[in-house]
Amino acid sequence: MSSSLSFIESRKLSVAPMLDWTDRDFRYLLRLISKHTLLYTEMVTTGALIHGDRQRFLAHDATEYPLALQLGGSEPAALAECAKMGEDAGYSEINLNVGCPSDRVQSGSFGACLMAEPQLVAEGVAAMKNAVNIPVTVKTRLGIDEQDSYQFLTDFIDAVSAAGCETFILHARKAWLKGLSPKENRDVPPLDYERVYQIKKDYPELHIDINGGIHSLVEVQEHLKHVDGTMVGRAIYHDPYLLADVDNVIFNQRSDYILSRHEVIEAMLPYIEQRMKQGRPLKSITRHLLGLFQGQPGARRWRRHLSENAHLPDAGIHTLQQALSLVDNV
Repeated sequence: MSSSLSFIESRKLSVAPMLDWTDRDFRYLLRLISKHTLLYTEMVTTGALIHGDRQRFLAHDATEYPLALQLGGSEPAALAECAKMGEDAGYSEINLNVGCPSDRVQSGSFGACLMAEPQLVAEGVAAMKNAVNIPVTVKTRLGIDEQDSYQFLTDFIDAVSAAGCETFILHARKAWLKGLSPKENRDVPPLDYERVYQIKKDYPELHIDINGGIHSLVEVQEHLKHVDGTMVGRAIYHDPYLLADVDNVIFNQRSDYILSRHEVIEAMLPYIEQRMKQGRPLKSITRHLLGLFQGQPGARRWRRHLSENAHLPDAGIHTLQQALSLVDNV
């Protein structure tokens, strides 16, 4: 079920890397709904890959392609080593996280704080580009703390693009590393889409994707008038079926048949059964399914049944089938 589109075309819409959310189970769900949307892993640190269980961190299903691996790290040699691991594992793209503002990420000297070190980011990008033959991209903010001028942003892009990065995903607000929690930073300061649009005007040769506060395909279409691609995050996690019309509307890949929400769950059952045999608890998978019936008759009953039963010792495929019977098949 891999996309027939080119890498550039698949970037028109991507689902953002989200810690604890965009794991392989959620990505499998999304791929049943859209064949062409570019998917991202959760951020994986270079330390976890080099010193931890790399098989577990890199594991995915071939049906998830196109699929990008997001790395967190700042040491060029480690980034290069991990990028090669990602390419060897089959990933379509390696993305460097220069946008996460969390304390844990800052203490590891990566994420958004790297915006203050554009040359180090450039060295990391160059090292990864030399190590792999797949695209290397950077996801970043508009600035950090008081360093939020347009010049600061363009200086960063100048340095990193000179190292070979041709694709930037710009989260349309700056990161506050001091004084705000990452949760508060989701809403403060306000989004600045115009600054992202201006970057595209000033760097027409680069591929610029926009991220932050996008909630509908109408908004996606509006942004695509100004930039090359869009990235949507929490809106899709809370309502995965937003992707149902994406292949037709955004990618212009006409599909005669779109799976209904019921059919999506039925198509997932063999996968869920296999994952449970591998030791994955049902509740770890069903947590990603709670929003599938968002706004539909019976959605509350669906969520409640899974929340109350998926963690029980005898929970299994029948638990999902019972929950499905509580929702209208529309």
